[in-house]
Amino acid sequence: MANATPQPPLPSTAGEILDLHSQTMLRGTNWIFTIAVVSFHLGALAALFYFRWSALLVFLVVWIFAENVGIAIGYHRLLTHRGYSTPKWVEYFIATCGTLALQGGPIYWVAVHRMHHKYTDKPGDPHSPRDGKWWSHMGWILNGSLHNQTEALKQYAPDLVRDRYYRWLNQYHWVPLTVVGLSLFASGGWSWLLWGTALPVTIGFHVTWMVNSITHLWGQRRFATSDDSRNNLWVALLTGGEGWHNNHHAYPVSARHGLAWYEMDINYYGICLLEKFGLASHIKAASLTSAIKEKAKQASREVVATSLETTRDPR
Repeated sequence: MANATPQPPLPSTAGEILDLHSQTMLRGTNWIFTIAVVSFHLGALAALFYFRWSALLVFLVVWIFAENVGIAIGYHRLLTHRGYSTPKWVEYFIATCGTLALQGGPIYWVAVHRMHHKYTDKPGDPHSPRDGKWWSHMGWILNGSLHNQTEALKQYAPDLVRDRYYRWLNQYHWVPLTVVGLSLFASGGWSWLLWGTALPVTIGFHVTWMVNSITHLWGQRRFATSDDSRNNLWVALLTGGEGWHNNHHAYPVSARHGLAWYEMDINYYGICLLEKFGLASHIKAASLTSAIKEKAKQASREVVATSLETTRDPR
């Protein structure tokens, strides 16, 4: 397992951050996204009237590739935090799977998440519950304008912007899901189409948004991070491990989020499986042992600092 390495530099000018933040907090309705989100929700409801066992299997396959492989293992732990490495063709495949969740292209998704980590629960955070519970869950998508700040967002993902494939995929991120949808419709009709696109995309929206909202509101805090991040069991179960959010904010570049033996982290197990097949390497993995040692060192430094202050101020 490799040690943590620095991530690409991020913009830090206070004026730019506050200006971008104020722009994204506009309370108008983003009708394009609102219509898309409502349409997929209606499609998800319609799917319930087209149930077939084969359609359920289609749902599970698409869910694993879109949410676990694409969003969690790909967009999040690989592209955003570089918690491990893969051959380029594997990275491209995983990133393409991420577009099946219809949460935007890789440059957009990565840039937004890096903004979140740099300004977590402070001005500049795209979706902090401190700006409102609704805002952190859906408001920032339906009422915000961040998606329109293309040039500003590029500053947060310069490594992806330099890659020709990612520039193409970011612009045409809707193409893979469209191809999959048409293929499913041709093979299994409306049942396969709805259960393989509308339902997983809609549930995936809310599961991902729960990480933005719920895991900054309810749960346990193992680490005293400077934000409101929490470990939430239910979100972890729904996402395959993304709910161990306090662990993640304490060790952002770690590909492992579930640090205790009882903290199930399916997405990390998937990365380890890739390593078994020689498709992943340089995995950065935090552990409770290292965390305990680090906390002990910090406590020791605080004791020394207190002793020095006492020595300097003998009253």
